[in-house]
Amino acid sequence: MGFATMPASAAWRHVTATEGFEAAFFTAVPGGHRVAGGSAGVEEGQAWAVRYAIELDEGWRTRTAQVSGVSALGEHEVRLEGDGDGHWWVDGAAVSELDGCFDVDLEPSACTNSFPVHRLRLRVGESAAAPAAYVRALDLRVERLEQDYTRVHDGGGHQRYDYRSPAFGFACVLVYDASGLALDYPGIATRAL
Repeated sequence: MGFATMPASAAWRHVTATEGFEAAFFTAVPGGHRVAGGSAGVEEGQAWAVRYAIELDEGWRTRTAQVSGVSALGEHEVRLEGDGDGHWWVDGAAVSELDGCFDVDLEPSACTNSFPVHRLRLRVGESAAAPAAYVRALDLRVERLEQDYTRVHDGGGHQRYDYRSPAFGFACVLVYDASGLALDYPGIATRAL
């Protein structure tokens, strides 16, 4: 099971939980992929803006993520580095809490939920845990986020996955296009481009 080539760009409208917008730009680089983008939104009366540049290897494991943001809590910046074997450094310091994670998941991003789908390449009926290094929108705090993906039957020519995030008590069906980018992330975002 493979995906089509990434488009040059994609965009999402944040819905329900957050009002806002995200745009991402994709580039093939030697040995992998680069995703650069940004997101701005308002959630629970607080505004934030986040910018990111993420490098992934050929297997879609996050190798670096440079994230900067601004909110009422101030300006923040964080750099995450992964060795591809599930070990992480945040701003140069090893963080054992993130051991076993292969993906970066940005709270203000629908785009980053495409990384585990590409990496796992699940067949219909298969499930996998996909814990991630999770970066919060307001202060760029990094924490571990447990997530599970189960590929369910395709619908309308699109891949679909049962997604669960126990820490948030959240579950939904994520719908992806032919390039493996989320089209519909219920309660979070819908694809605008």
